[in-house]
Amino acid sequence: VQLQASGGGLVQAGGSLRLSCAASGRTFSSYSMGWFRQAPGKEREFVAAISWSGDITYYSESVKGRFSTSRDNAKNTVYLQMNSLKPEDTAVYYCAAVKGTMDIYYSDYAYDYWGQGTLVTVSS
Repeated sequence: VQLQASGGGLVQAGGSLRLSCAASGRTFSSYSMGWFRQAPGKEREFVAAISWSGDITYYSESVKGRFSTSRDNAKNTVYLQMNSLKPEDTAVYYCAAVKGTMDIYYSDYAYDYWGQGTLVTVSS
C-alpha cells in the first residue's frame, strides 16, 4: 500500500489543523493505521493509532484530549485532527500502515508502510 500524507502547514499556538493520509490499494480497510512525528533533532515518536475498523483509537499522553484520529475506509483515508496546538507539536508528521493480528500498534517497528511526511509548524 502507498501512503500520501497532506495537510501540514504553519499555524499559531492554539490553532487547529487536520492532516490526511490517502492510501492506495483495495485492502486499506484491513490495515491498522498510525501517526508518528519527528521534531528536529529528536527521535520519531508515536502520536496516535486507529484500528482497521476505526472502532479503537489510542493516543500518546502528550496529545490525548487535543488530537483525534479517524478513518473513512470508503475513501481510503485516515485523518488526524489536531486542536489546541502547541509549539512543541512542531514536527514532520508521518502516517503508517500495518496489517496484523492486533487492533492497535504503537511501536514504529510494527509498521510496514510509511507516508512521506508532512510538516506542521506551530508558532508561539
